[in-house]
Amino acid sequence: MSNYIPTIGIEVHCELKTKTKIFSNSINGYGQMANSLTNVIDLGYPGTLPTLNKEVLNLAIKAALVLNCKIRRKMHFDRKNYFYPDNPKNYQITQAESPIGYDGYVEIEVNEKKKKIEIEEMHIEEDTCKSTHRGTKTLLDFNRAGVPLIEIVTKPCLESGEEAKLYLEKLKELLFYSDVSDCKMEEGSMRADANVSIRKEVSDPFGTKAEIKNIGSISNVKLSIEKEIERQSKIYDKGETFPPQTRRYDDKLGDTVLMRIKETGNDYRYFPEPDIPYLYITEEMIKEVEKTIPMLPEERKKIYLQKGVSETNAKKLIQNRPLSDYFNTLLEENTNFQTASNLLLGDISAYLNKTEKSIVDTTLTKERFLELIAKIEEQALTSKNLKDILVDVLEKTDTITDIIKNLGIENISDNETLRKIVQQVIKDNPDTVQDYKSGHDRAMKFFMGQVMKQTKGKANPKIATDLLIEELK
Repeated sequence: MSNYIPTIGIEVHCELKTKTKIFSNSINGYGQMANSLTNVIDLGYPGTLPTLNKEVLNLAIKAALVLNCKIRRKMHFDRKNYFYPDNPKNYQITQAESPIGYDGYVEIEVNEKKKKIEIEEMHIEEDTCKSTHRGTKTLLDFNRAGVPLIEIVTKPCLESGEEAKLYLEKLKELLFYSDVSDCKMEEGSMRADANVSIRKEVSDPFGTKAEIKNIGSISNVKLSIEKEIERQSKIYDKGETFPPQTRRYDDKLGDTVLMRIKETGNDYRYFPEPDIPYLYITEEMIKEVEKTIPMLPEERKKIYLQKGVSETNAKKLIQNRPLSDYFNTLLEENTNFQTASNLLLGDISAYLNKTEKSIVDTTLTKERFLELIAKIEEQALTSKNLKDILVDVLEKTDTITDIIKNLGIENISDNETLRKIVQQVIKDNPDTVQDYKSGHDRAMKFFMGQVMKQTKGKANPKIATDLLIEELK
């Protein structure tokens, strides 16, 4: 297969996290009985009028801000006219001429180099209803009709399936962390289309474009783009051509499949929506929205690293928003943040996964968590002890000190008691003393093992080690 230069653009539809729909007061919900979240506006009854939901505007401004877009101050909605069963009014209300956001970018890291993926525009529109095909019949569910969307369109600046995957992961993280959308691709609240063409040289005109529609997961976006580049390369290698077309990605085949050939350009006969007045976005509106943006992933990671959290733990915390939000409540405190992150991502995460709980469903208040970290830091708790008390820590409200006492796992921290045990262990093992003096590392481990055996694991490890070193000298 000869080498070609791919040119890729991505369009993402993202449902906004509002209580009600964009132009009606129907609930914006998922997974309910078909056609139970609808009213006459969603159903497209004649004579009904749309009223714009203000929260949609706020979330769209927020999305524009986190995607580094410029925000249009005067805008209007347009009618996109087309006839299709999922669209009962025979037009969709969208923004063609004056998208709310434009000239933005998202930064990704490819092979340790930063790259800006440029965003051409971002506009607001309404979703259509959902078609389900059963044999020869098509059933329509209007629960999705009128759900608010933003469509984010990149410039044709991506060069591989890998870049597309990284861009979508970053986009999803930003929109999820800013509370614009829940970004659940499996529920259809984030859907991606990819436009793919290839050419031999940078100086050549763009090749013929194939659009891959409604790809269901981020990993499939990468796979479908790679398959499409391969397919087009084989055609061009034979000296053949193909018409512009729409394809879909078939999971079972692991390949793109033809849906339709684009015979003519679509003529949607756009014109300004007469039932919705022009909108004017003021500086105050933008400032108000700006105040509602939570701490975003980049900033979180930077702070975690400054606090001494390892790169791996910082990444893992950000992948788990509830844990990251909980961790943020500690940031003003004086504690060991690496130990805190180890606890959250280790034993505590294991408990949460097993019980299908979130950290906020446990009894672990900030104060009790800080006490737990302190006990580990001063080695009053070993990692084995921690496993013994974890359920009580996360389900009871007693102080950590009381839990340790009640379960009788207080470590022996009394120097004199421990010193006697240490002296006895050294006396009983003269050969190991010789090994220690000859510089054998394992001698120390052996002594510690013996001390733990004598104390049934209750010796404070730090004190025991210090005493062993002292006595062996």
